[in-house]
Amino acid sequence: MTAKPMLALGMLLLSAGCSMAPKYTRPARPVPEAWPEAGVNQEAAVNAEIHWQEFFTNPGLQSVIQLALAHNQDLRVAALNVEKTQALYRIQRSQLVPSVGVMASGQKYRLPEKMTSDGTAKIVEQDSVNVGILSWEIDFFGRIQSLKNRALNQYLATEQAQVAAKTSLVATVAQSYLLLAADSENLQLAQSSFESQKAFYDLITKSRELGIASELELRQAQSQMDTARSDVARFRGVVALDRNALDLVVGSPVPTDLLPKGLDATGELKDVSAGLSSEVLLGRPDILLSEYQLKAANANIGAARAAFFPNISLTAGVGTMSPNFSGLFGSGTRTWSFAPQLVAPLFAGGSLWANLKVSKLDREIALAQYEKAIQSAFREVADGLARRGSLVEQLEAQRSLVEALDATYRLSEVRYKEGLDGYLGVLVAQRSLYGAQQGLVATRLAQRVNQITLYKALGGAM
Repeated sequence: MTAKPMLALGMLLLSAGCSMAPKYTRPARPVPEAWPEAGVNQEAAVNAEIHWQEFFTNPGLQSVIQLALAHNQDLRVAALNVEKTQALYRIQRSQLVPSVGVMASGQKYRLPEKMTSDGTAKIVEQDSVNVGILSWEIDFFGRIQSLKNRALNQYLATEQAQVAAKTSLVATVAQSYLLLAADSENLQLAQSSFESQKAFYDLITKSRELGIASELELRQAQSQMDTARSDVARFRGVVALDRNALDLVVGSPVPTDLLPKGLDATGELKDVSAGLSSEVLLGRPDILLSEYQLKAANANIGAARAAFFPNISLTAGVGTMSPNFSGLFGSGTRTWSFAPQLVAPLFAGGSLWANLKVSKLDREIALAQYEKAIQSAFREVADGLARRGSLVEQLEAQRSLVEALDATYRLSEVRYKEGLDGYLGVLVAQRSLYGAQQGLVATRLAQRVNQITLYKALGGAM
């Protein structure tokens, strides 16, 4: 190439790359700086620093979560979406650099008599081979750079979507696992109640045969036994449904040796805290996702603005040209080409202005979605903190109630066998104890689910 075209190319390259996108600044959090006072533990560790393997201490639950991370189909789709957007980002980024290739062409045509100097028809052949820039848009006004930034932030958003999917999956698996444990414990309570009621029924049957117990007491014992038997059948069905739900969320059958026998067998969950500031929410994957989408929309404004200005593209190459293929690489065949092109919009029927307005509205929509994500996250954490304090008190009261009713049941049982009271006292005490025991299982489950919900609401750690 001669000095003049090379100088022009150098000036274009030096002036390219300015961006017309608005400068991005992170919006202020549309929530209070501090959490509601209820339930905040200032001395506890910040939840975002706790890995899920530290939070869920039970080895069986950890194994089930590992199975889910390996086999869950929704998580697989999220991972594929990350790969897809990564490839799209690479495609967009590649447009910033010239595409170099080989251009070979050949043509053969007949010149008619009137087109030649001597008045005779001629056959003309021309072959060429060039190596150079096939077609390259010089990003003078930052259009491609803005599109690249948009693609990059969309890729980062899908990465956070994958992290959010993992966090949600871990929480869902743990909740399904605990629900199965609670219903398994309820099944054990129902079986124990049935066995106890059957023993009483057999005792009253014998007493009735001896003329001691009344027909009413016999029927009361029978109704209590049948109720317990019905509960056993009901909880067997519930446990089977819980097992199917766990298999579905895991993505493969869970081995029997990993299934929980009751809530006590699931281990304790590590206590977590929101810390003192709501700033911890900014690390949540779904909020990071919304922020990356906001950045992508912000970058798209730059591309829309750049569309108002000329589009400058370049095609250049060096090679050889010959009137026949055999002489293509001989002496005297060297050639070069330099073909810059400028296309400037004059009239587009208002589409450029409309496109710019759409890009600005997209940014406003993304901003609203970002702020809503923070507000929703703040409420989730605040609700979890408020619920945690009440559940601790409720759990203590429920345990005390079970202990009191258990003592009442045992005393009424002794008094009945000694003939001091009728069976009605035993019946009432047993029903109250059974209901309180089920209430205790439900409260313990709610307390652990609240811990998991709070862990998820604070972003977790993958």
